[in-house]
This record gives sequence, C-alpha cells and structure tokens, in this order.
Amino acid sequence: MRSTHSRQANHALATALAALLVAPCAARAQSAGTYEVTPELIAAAEKEGKVVWYTSADTEVVERLANDFHAKYPKIEVSTERSGAERNFQRINQEYGSDLHVVDIYEASDAVQFPIFKRAGWLAKSLPAEVVKLWPKNGVDPDGEFATARANLSVIAYNTKFIKPADAPTSLASLLDPKWRGKMVKAHPGYSGTIMTATYVISHALGWDYFEKLGHQRVMQVQSSSDPPKKLALGERPVMADGNEYNIHILAEKGVPVVPVYAPEGTPFVPGNAAILKDAPHPNAAKLYFAYIYSLEGQQGLSDVGGLRSLHPGVKEKAGRVPLSQIKLLESDPVALEKEIETIKQKYEQYFGT
Repeated sequence: MRSTHSRQANHALATALAALLVAPCAARAQSAGTYEVTPELIAAAEKEGKVVWYTSADTEVVERLANDFHAKYPKIEVSTERSGAERNFQRINQEYGSDLHVVDIYEASDAVQFPIFKRAGWLAKSLPAEVVKLWPKNGVDPDGEFATARANLSVIAYNTKFIKPADAPTSLASLLDPKWRGKMVKAHPGYSGTIMTATYVISHALGWDYFEKLGHQRVMQVQSSSDPPKKLALGERPVMADGNEYNIHILAEKGVPVVPVYAPEGTPFVPGNAAILKDAPHPNAAKLYFAYIYSLEGQQGLSDVGGLRSLHPGVKEKAGRVPLSQIKLLESDPVALEKEIETIKQKYEQYFGT
C-alpha cells in the first residue's frame, strides 16, 4: 500500500483500494519462495514444535491468533513476544548484530522497517501462495520478502460517558479548540510505528504548525498506539487524539462507551507487514504459522476479534463498523518516511517533550 503522500492526501484512497481488492493480482507470477501448506510441511513443522513471533499488535489480538493456531496444530507452541514496533526493531538489530537467531516471524505496524531489514539481507523470500494470488499488488513486496498481514487506522475517539456526541471533536483541527486542553491522550512516534506513520502523513497534510499548536494543549503522552484507547476507556482522558482504531472496536463491542471519529482531513492508514526471517531457527513452523496468519481463517479472526482491516478479499467486516469506502484515508510512502524519521522525532519532541 505505497504511494507518495502529497499525491494522495487530497482524495479518498479507499476507492482505489476497493478496486484492488475486487481485482487481485491472480496473474502475478509466483516467486521461487512461494509455498503451499502441504502434509509434508505440517509434519516438518510439528517436528520442530515451536515458532517464535515478534509483533507490535495488541496483546489480546496476538494471543487469540496464537491460541487459534495452537488449537489447530496442538503439537506446535507459539512463543509470542509483544512489544512496540521500535523496541522490536532494536531487538532484532541487536540479535542479528550478535549473530543470534531467535525470532522466526516478525510483524510490525512500522512499514519502514521492512525495506531496512530487506537491504540487510535478513528476510526470507517466502510467501504463502494465497497471498500472491489474492493480495493487491501494493500489499506485497515485489521480491516476495514481506506482505501486509494487517491494516490499521489511527483515529480520533471520545468517551460518551464524559462527552455528548453533539459536543465531541469532529476533525483534527477541532482538537486545537481550547476546550480540549488537558483532556486528550495520544501516543508517541518514537515508540509506536503506527503513530510514526500517522505523524508523517498528518504533518504533510496539515504542516508541523498543527503539531506545534496541539503541543500547547497539555496532552497526556503514552507510548504504544494501543495505550490511548485504554486511557480513554478508563476515563483518564475523555478524548483520544490518536491511537489504534482496532482497540476502539474491541472496547465498543464489549460495551465500553467509546466512539471513533474519522477526520475529514483524512485518517492515517497504517499497514502492518510481516516476514519470515532468513535465519529462522524453526523454518517450517514459521512457514505454517505465517500461512495461517494470512489465511481466510486467520484474517477473519484478526477482523472479528481484533477489529483490524484486512486485504483478504474474503474477509467480511462486522456490522456497525464504518467501511473503508466511506473513510478518507491518508497513506504513506515507507521509503520517503524513512528519510524523515529523525526529523519527525526531533520536531515532535520539540513540541511535546520526550
């Protein structure tokens, strides 16, 4: 899902996305690393008995996916290491820098990390055939080293226990209203890949002047993009300036009075890519779990349980969730974003502190 933001920010991207999903790249030639799930693969994976997965997705989401996989393949244990995208990125760099090969599969909401690992030669050319057949072209690395496993939006949200819908924020610009001073929570781009992407696209859409003004609003700062929805649910702040849409879905469906807001200026669209590491210690179990993540069963689970957006054309979203076709999306270009990371961190800390 890549395009130069300046060319995308002025129109809804959902129409193009929907068209891609309707007409997936079935004719795309399969790479040498493309594989099917076979009895032989399952037997080899069961012999290894374990798969190690580093991810930045919310704990409840990844535990459900791992448990469902283990129920299907009880001879294989899933070791899930959940942390922020930036911390996992540093961890893999340290491990591979020390010639330690611990992780089998890496998944993160920071799309910039995958071209970096690809250049380092740390990713395997290994994608399930289902991904190659069904995913849109711009959801798959052209060399077959990674693909979008989940998609997420960073949204505004509010708690209806404290704010009436008629009084709620309706846009990014509305968050600058003095009435929200001291009442908002947001995550930090230095810790969260989702918020790094969101900060990038919003700074290009509205300019850094927007963040400078937002910084004067006495915003509660947290780290992970899954933290603002939790603070919102607890009532520690009645408004969420940014954070995961999927956490809002999960909370709302449990009866927590939280409501997402899709800003007319655009809502950041954040792809969560995944890859098998080239030196994975459990290569067959990695392939089997990787295929499960992208399967209709796995993707439907991510949508139903996790509230995530999927690129699998067979996934059906729950009733009540706003479809992508009705949301103006802001997409990022990971290659262009990579060049601005340090600038984003410096400017952000200038306006919000560390």
